[in-house]
Amino acid sequence: MLIAVLNGPNLNLLGEREPEIYGQATLGDIERAVRERGEAAGATIEWVQSNHEGELIDAIHGLRGRAQGAIVNAAALAHTSLGLRDALLGTGIPFIEVHLSNVFARERVRRHSFLSDIAIGVVAGLGPTGYVSALDALVARLVR
Repeated sequence: MLIAVLNGPNLNLLGEREPEIYGQATLGDIERAVRERGEAAGATIEWVQSNHEGELIDAIHGLRGRAQGAIVNAAALAHTSLGLRDALLGTGIPFIEVHLSNVFARERVRRHSFLSDIAIGVVAGLGPTGYVSALDALVARLVR
């Protein structure tokens, strides 16, 4: 089973950028944890991070016919990108939306996501463990 993990802009700065909000873990730390859990669950993880909306859309298109599911942390693009929404709708790949911080306790603009209503679930505010929780939930959903 192939699970893609798509990471949006500025997530490459995790561990350095606003650690009081996003924590000390780097994106590499999170990737290692997800890959370990994926291996234990029999899933292959494909990891993507881009600061460019078009590259993320291309990555989503490239999952058609290959991936059984996805974990999507679109970062700020979750709040602004109809293009990502349309790409996810167009591929029909089931996904769980992840946010490291509790977006509902932050600025008003972050409280709306263009992805949440088409996701099979949303994980927000759990920090890096949110990715692993999303993976567990996605795998459970896909194997039933």
